[in-house]
Amino acid sequence: MNPNWKQLLQEAADLCRETGQFIASQRRQVSGNQVEVKSLNSLVSYVDQEAERRLVEGLSKIYPEAGFITEEETVAQERKEWNWIIDPLDGTTNFLFDLPIFAVSVALYQGDRPQLGIVYEVGQDEMFTAAAGLGAWCNDRPIKVSDESEFSKTLLATGFPYYDFDRLEPFNKLLAHCYTHTRGVRRLGSAATDLAYVAAGRFNGYFEYGLSPWDVAAGILLVQEAGGKVTNFSAGPDAVFSGEIVASADAIFNEFQGLVAEYMLP
Repeated sequence: MNPNWKQLLQEAADLCRETGQFIASQRRQVSGNQVEVKSLNSLVSYVDQEAERRLVEGLSKIYPEAGFITEEETVAQERKEWNWIIDPLDGTTNFLFDLPIFAVSVALYQGDRPQLGIVYEVGQDEMFTAAAGLGAWCNDRPIKVSDESEFSKTLLATGFPYYDFDRLEPFNKLLAHCYTHTRGVRRLGSAATDLAYVAAGRFNGYFEYGLSPWDVAAGILLVQEAGGKVTNFSAGPDAVFSGEIVASADAIFNEFQGLVAEYMLP
């Protein structure tokens, strides 16, 4: 397969924007009986499901040979050589509580290698895109990770897990270290947005565990193509399927990843 990457990226980005416009139209429209509780702090609504249905339908036309790995499982989860990895609404709880930080996240992977990544941050109307070997952009402007090399001057991002609470004690100790040795730590509630902001240089680094592939698949490529580095906690390459991630600019990565590993690995 030798696709026209720029054309494919543009078509997929246009679809993400259309889906984001649908999501935006449903703000403040969802009633309590239209929300399904996956777990105490993991919610889903008809908006997630309809957004995913629209994405699957459109992406099937854009590149029909690819399989799908999706959060809401509105389509058969048939993994192929090429796969679309989709989170139709990353930040569902934010959306349902009318907090304007949520995103559409779509990535195309060949095996475990990202080829295209799109994060559409609906509330800010910011379209983050990347193609392997071609770069990363926000609203068609090139983006780069921060060049800050002093860890004490960084602003970090993280997220809180929905499961695996046995690791909360070391995680909280890691947070405490970061609070007291950096400019601060932010928790936006959308992993896709966190990674997009690392790629754009707004955050210097991001770490989290308890993740699913669709949370980070697109954002990983954004960071990589913006000049950053992404691994799991043990510095291994599998950040998309391992459930844990460290992402930052190269300038601080070794120190940052080493710190995360010190607290989070047995």
